[in-house]
Amino acid sequence: MAASAVVGNNLDTVRRHNLSTVLGLVHRSGTRSRSELTRVTGLNRSTIAALVGELVERGLVTESVPEEKNGVGRPSPVVGAHPGVLALAVNPEVDAVTVGVIGLDGTLLRRVRHATETMPTANEAVVIAAAVIDGLRVELGAASHVVGIGAAIPGLVRESDGVVRLAPHLTWVDEPFADMLADATGLPVLAANDANLGVGAEHLFGAGRGVSDLVYINGGASGIGAGVITGGVPLAGISGYAGELGHTLVNSAGVRCHCGAIGCLETEVSQRSLLAVLGLETADADELERELAASADPRVRDEVERQLRFLAVAVRNATNVFNPELIVLGGFLRALLSAAPGRLDELVASAALGASGESLRIARAELGTNVLMIGAAERAFERVLADPGAF
Repeated sequence: MAASAVVGNNLDTVRRHNLSTVLGLVHRSGTRSRSELTRVTGLNRSTIAALVGELVERGLVTESVPEEKNGVGRPSPVVGAHPGVLALAVNPEVDAVTVGVIGLDGTLLRRVRHATETMPTANEAVVIAAAVIDGLRVELGAASHVVGIGAAIPGLVRESDGVVRLAPHLTWVDEPFADMLADATGLPVLAANDANLGVGAEHLFGAGRGVSDLVYINGGASGIGAGVITGGVPLAGISGYAGELGHTLVNSAGVRCHCGAIGCLETEVSQRSLLAVLGLETADADELERELAASADPRVRDEVERQLRFLAVAVRNATNVFNPELIVLGGFLRALLSAAPGRLDELVASAALGASGESLRIARAELGTNVLMIGAAERAFERVLADPGAF
């Protein structure tokens, strides 16, 4: 909806909405000229000039005049996200706690992965994250402004208060992680399921740009989760727990999952099994992808095929249930996709309902190993983007 379409006589409400619209465009699409902002929003030039001026004063955007002219007359000033406005991202896993620094333009500026010898408790994850953040604050300097922290959790997170109801691989139950991290850092913290944050990141900045119906499936050391966007709206469920594709049935003759069920997706498709067949103790998603692509070992090829067959069952189910245009695979699932190009498409096409799958595309996450960092940061930016006037 164009900003000019806002109805009502509350000028302050309209101004806040328009500020949010302009900042959102710069945040999602990168630098924009004032003339582009005028065209896209439907607002007049003087209104855009006033809105941009206020955002500059509040330190949220910068404005500059292009050096080169592309036409007759003065070039339109260019508006970009202020490089000093930052969000932090925290992602605890079974083998590491990762912290990222993300700019208001959606760019990952710094990523620190702190490996752990044992699975971290919630308190240990908070201590590690807070220590890393203290170090990063020194690096960033006084010119930067950190608006908050987004936490990507591999488990069920109650969105209302950031309590981790269950992170099974971490063995966390009812841990108030968001409040704990806020107390340790002095910064506001918003937490959510990692895959739900991943789908938002890919929708805004990655493979899902311009796609209104998509499913993002993330594979990590702590299992498999999924995030869904349907009709352009994230599917959260009543408490924010939607998307647990990793705990859907893919093998009725399989093994018991830690959740108590038999044959869950993440019992058959796992990073641990891929590392084992490669003879590796640890590797991030990019390293795993390179190792799988380079291996000619028949055992590795067989394991890739086995996992793809079970992954295809879950993808087929997601296709039949949600009828998405796009399914995006992130984490170690990207490595499976690259190890056997086109194979997953074949398996899904042979099993999914023809009508549901005829328009389906399956793609790798464009944001790669940064997807959860960028998705988590988006949670931290939400309040600023919604009401820039309060910044």
